[in-house]
Amino acid sequence: MEDDVVLISDSDSKPGLIPSMKLSMVHTTMEENSLEGTLDFLNEFVTCQHYPPKELVCYLIKELLSDTHEGEILNDIYMLLMKIQVLHPANVATVGWDWTLLKFIMEDEEKPPGRLLFLQYVVQTLEDDFQHNLKSHQLQKSIAREVLSCDFCFSNVKEVVKWLVAAVTGVGFSQPQEQLQEARAEHSSSSPRLASTQTDQAQTAFFAQKTMLLLQRMLSMAVEVDRSPTCSSRKIADDMFLFILHIPLRSQREALLNTMESQLLCCRLLELLFQHSCDVPTASSMSLDKILYFLSHSSVLPQFQDETATWQRWDEMLQYFSLLLLSYQSVKLEHLRTSVSDRMDLIAQKAKPRLQDSDDIRQLDIQLKMNNFIDRMEETLGQPFPPQIQEKLFMLQELFLIVIAA
Repeated sequence: MEDDVVLISDSDSKPGLIPSMKLSMVHTTMEENSLEGTLDFLNEFVTCQHYPPKELVCYLIKELLSDTHEGEILNDIYMLLMKIQVLHPANVATVGWDWTLLKFIMEDEEKPPGRLLFLQYVVQTLEDDFQHNLKSHQLQKSIAREVLSCDFCFSNVKEVVKWLVAAVTGVGFSQPQEQLQEARAEHSSSSPRLASTQTDQAQTAFFAQKTMLLLQRMLSMAVEVDRSPTCSSRKIADDMFLFILHIPLRSQREALLNTMESQLLCCRLLELLFQHSCDVPTASSMSLDKILYFLSHSSVLPQFQDETATWQRWDEMLQYFSLLLLSYQSVKLEHLRTSVSDRMDLIAQKAKPRLQDSDDIRQLDIQLKMNNFIDRMEETLGQPFPPQIQEKLFMLQELFLIVIAA
């Protein structure tokens, strides 16, 4: 009896490199410096069954960061890189960038116009690989562990913090000059100078905000990639705290805190901020009772470089109290102190959060501490309070009641 012949379709076979004959066509366009031809061939040859060699991915990244390209061609390179990433996600062995390159680009004073696209691509490769390895409980094999581990390469994480603060304050993170000049050219013929300036400012703000969000995502992965998110968040917050005291404007401080993706990190950073402003610091662990302690013992936050009215400093402190309460509630309810791998199991089991004795506070405790806090404000501000203060006092008290009822 003859053996059965099993035919395997292309869709069932394992993905492999683009065939050598097709690769030679790509290399020909590269030798001829025909980037458009290279992109056209690769867009045709990259499929779910065929991927380019690592050196071609590196070549595309190099072209994305070239000072000679701008506008549409940069978007074409980026879209091709993302197509490759979607069909064949990068891992530690195949990723086409390294930390040395990222650091150089983030700190390059020339600011190549493709920098934001490159950062988006970097974060996408980190994110896709993180999620893939999380599903198999193998985060130790992830790109994020390789470059964002607080245990093994904390110097990299500190650099992300530095870039984030630069993006928040606008120091060193303005829009690439080439893009601004291009924007001016588009508006110079038909728009007055004021409109051009507003366009520049809007684009610069967008660039900084997008950069901020991408870097916050990197910090969130840095918190989670090692076995102890609590230890990692403490390390990162300790480093960030040194910066936040010198961020000059309230709007910038709030931008840093409000865009923070890791609630565990946000909670720890706010804890440090209030601890710093306490007349008598406490060594107790974070809890609802500790937040009430801060309410009784913290003064208005340290005088930052911006000159603001006294009531605005109280207003900012109230804003951070609400943010601390919300972030701490997320830490508890979402098991954020537990490693992300174990957390998946707890969520699947619908496990209830582990509460501390110091989380058991009464409504009377809240009312007494709030009254004490209001008395201290009255001594400084007098009555009546500005409407913003009244609104935040009401919101904080309501949040406390919601949290203890949860």
